[in-house]
Amino acid sequence: MGYLLLAGAIAAEVGATTAMKYSDGFSRLGPSLLTVLGYVVSFALLAQTLKTVSVGTAYAIWAGVGTAAIATIGFAFLGEGMTVAKAAGIALIIGGVVVLNLGGAH
Repeated sequence: MGYLLLAGAIAAEVGATTAMKYSDGFSRLGPSLLTVLGYVVSFALLAQTLKTVSVGTAYAIWAGVGTAAIATIGFAFLGEGMTVAKAAGIALIIGGVVVLNLGGAH
């Protein structure tokens, strides 16, 4: 159940960060409200996750997967460039999360 809550926390954080892009510096009400709501939901779910998943593992997965997802969304949908260095960074983040889970950190 903890990892399901963590997945929800990641989805809410990614949604909030994407909405922030469209908030135009918090000058547009709708995306600004979605940003705030998304981060509140994300932190609430992350807090619930910490009841069953170690803080180091949960935070590493939350931050790593969220960062990789946002970088991918930026490239795929927001016209941001993708360099070999960025692709390698995303791959290293994903690899780190996998190693953390396989290494028995939980």
